[in-house]
Amino acid sequence: MRIVVLFVAVLLIAVGVAGIIAPDSLTELRQTYMVTPRGLYAMGTIRVAIGLLLIRSASSSRTPKTLRALGVLVCLQGLSRESGGRSWGSIARAILEWEAAHTGLLRIGALMALATGGFVAFTVTLRPARSDSGRAPVR
Repeated sequence: MRIVVLFVAVLLIAVGVAGIIAPDSLTELRQTYMVTPRGLYAMGTIRVAIGLLLIRSASSSRTPKTLRALGVLVCLQGLSRESGGRSWGSIARAILEWEAAHTGLLRIGALMALATGGFVAFTVTLRPARSDSGRAPVR
């Protein structure tokens, strides 16, 4: 399970880096899937699956409450998009047009994706080993 969550974290980091370097390429990619109902449902389903994955892996992470909360937010984000159906298509087009005109905001979103991916990668890595006294072993 941890490997899959790390893979998701690496994808988030890659999207963040790509969005900072070339936000227009991410906008073009998003335009191909966000304006169709099938694309909206697919992304909603993927987000719900990622959210459930984060919730499920939270108990063995460094910050279980935070990772669980992040998983709930991702699930809610996926469910809100999926429940919209066809009406979301016109809203998605308007959002994409607005974002294309404001590349600085796209870079802020990409920075958030980069930070979230880094946080998820950090929190699911193994905790440092502890000695019987509760302190990290001295090497």
